[in-house]
Amino acid sequence: MLSIKNNLETLKQNLMSLNKDSDITIVAVSKQQTTDKILQAINYGQKIFGENYLQEALKKQEVLKAHDLEWHFIGPIQSNKCKLIAENFSWVHTIDRLKIAKRINDARRGMPPINICIQINISREKTKSGVLIENLDNLASELKEFSNLNLRGLMAIPSNTFDEEKLTAEFDLLSETYSLMRNKYITIDKLSVGMSNDYMKAIHHGANMIRVGSNIFGVRE
Repeated sequence: MLSIKNNLETLKQNLMSLNKDSDITIVAVSKQQTTDKILQAINYGQKIFGENYLQEALKKQEVLKAHDLEWHFIGPIQSNKCKLIAENFSWVHTIDRLKIAKRINDARRGMPPINICIQINISREKTKSGVLIENLDNLASELKEFSNLNLRGLMAIPSNTFDEEKLTAEFDLLSETYSLMRNKYITIDKLSVGMSNDYMKAIHHGANMIRVGSNIFGVRE
């Protein structure tokens, strides 16, 4: 139990060292973590959780429904999962095509607009989800037509590499793109980049929402 408390304290101290602790939203990535571990994080003040797998997330939400939690969907989206995602999450980070956006918008009718981020394939890897950066503005413009979606930001997963020059170039491009999009779309205020291994670098390049799993919960068993 102490390890999760200590991990959260260390994370917040690291943010304080950057004078960023109050500006950064921490999404605790709880995929494949037990509800007991999530409860430990809740007891130490964590209220925002990110899940990659819908059915796993729904089971956790049912067990933890007595707690006032904010759930973020951060995994790839299949068309047949859109309705349940729309109905059970406050945020979706992985919008990358119009078809998925429309399905979530339609399923969200009668509820408050759902917050969304457009996922960018910043590394241009064929195995990764995300819109290419040259198509980003067109997609964002199309999303404005959906009244049940609230476009809040951009999300990306940079290359998994030790090549610092490559990583820095990707983070720089994300930072520049976020600045341009913020100026054009007034609802955009979040750059969701940075995980356990690179969140400090991400914040240095303008990230204000980080998705941290193992640095909170430890390595999954």
